[in-house]
Amino acid sequence: MDSLMATPPERSVLVTGADGLIGRAVVDALTRAGRTVSALSRTWSSPTSAARVFTGDAADEELVRRAVQGIDAVVHLAAIPHPNLGTPRQVFVGNTSATFTVLNSAGEAGIRRAVVASSINAFGVPLNRHDTYTSHYPLDIDEPVEHDDAYSLSKWVDERIAAWAYSRWEIDSVAFRFPLVRPAAELRLAADRLREQPGEQARLAREGWAYLELSDAVDAIVRALDVPLSGAHTLMLAAEDTLLAEPTDSLLDRFAPHSRRRTTFPGRTAPIDTSAARELLGWAPTHTVLPLDPSYQETPA
Repeated sequence: MDSLMATPPERSVLVTGADGLIGRAVVDALTRAGRTVSALSRTWSSPTSAARVFTGDAADEELVRRAVQGIDAVVHLAAIPHPNLGTPRQVFVGNTSATFTVLNSAGEAGIRRAVVASSINAFGVPLNRHDTYTSHYPLDIDEPVEHDDAYSLSKWVDERIAAWAYSRWEIDSVAFRFPLVRPAAELRLAADRLREQPGEQARLAREGWAYLELSDAVDAIVRALDVPLSGAHTLMLAAEDTLLAEPTDSLLDRFAPHSRRRTTFPGRTAPIDTSAARELLGWAPTHTVLPLDPSYQETPA
């Protein structure tokens, strides 16, 4: 069921996936900033601060066409967020059809700005079941593609859909390759657990042990709605440091000896190239997370 305002003011925004972790934080941030927010989600765990509410699937063309009426920009966050949360077909078709439906409907409605949630997994290596590894550090959007799971493939295709929407509809867009995004307290717990999981430390080398505090993710999204830009951009985001207390170069020596390093990584610097987000959006992360155990000290590099 949807409730409609008569005439949304300038800079009204539709947020899909609005009941998710990032979605709720984005809706609240935009509402506090005086935007008129429309929120779309399959289900609602609690009331939303959005002015307009749409309940249903982001791949539902009729629903989305109603939701984009009177909207100036779209933040598309709706997705099945892991390959194990459905069959491969459900994950891939569900994610890509939702992205196509939202951006195509936005284009038809005259919307010319979109923000799309991609993933650090979009190049396929982090969730690949085979013995593969990241080709180079810092990680960037030029990392060679090697897909093995439906979720990573769907996020890569989502980025291609955003490029198509710019060509077809002149929708200027930013697709963010998000790493693990959580509030600071949850990230501290994750970092502490990771200390005792060498197997997981090795697996996470494929994504540079990266994370991002929730408010830094929201800040990037809000900036991407307003910064002057043209074209379809895919940007990496990450905190300044990694989830591990060991120096980054030591981690790479241990877990990624076959990967090429284009630079050194002082201290616990995250091996993620976020320079494009900094240059295009004027964005920089403001939160870092350290392990809970104060006895776990960095060893000399």
